[in-house]
Amino acid sequence: MSPDISLIDSALRTWKSNIDRAGKLFGALSESELQREIAPGKNRLLYIWGHLAAVNDALLPLLGVGEKLHPELDAMFLSNPDRSQQKILSGEELKRAWEEINGSLWAAFSKWTPSEWLQKHTSVSDADFTKEPHRNRFTILLGRTSHLAYHLGQANLVV
Repeated sequence: MSPDISLIDSALRTWKSNIDRAGKLFGALSESELQREIAPGKNRLLYIWGHLAAVNDALLPLLGVGEKLHPELDAMFLSNPDRSQQKILSGEELKRAWEEINGSLWAAFSKWTPSEWLQKHTSVSDADFTKEPHRNRFTILLGRTSHLAYHLGQANLVV
């Protein structure tokens, strides 16, 4: 295996492992368990899971895979704080969205070549990408994997 393929394979394995761990952890919780706060007065587990789903959904257009599958998640879990929205998804609804979003991402991720991973993401202009070639798909994957691991750590303190 070439070094570039090996690096991408390692990053993808870490992504997939964290996605699977999050799905298993949150998906096994009851509706009442998902209402637990990570600390008194702080976000609930349901909100953290929804936040992660919304962030991953935003990866679809950012990485040029397609449009968001669940744009309604933004108001529920990104642009507004926990408990500020009248209607948010249940645990079961969120589980289905989680699986759909991450299945779509994985389908794209597992097909990309090393050169496709090094392509610019959609939030950077051609001129800026020429100056800053690190603003690519692979860097986004690494950052979002760290973000996912951070919130998994929070959730593990509660369950």
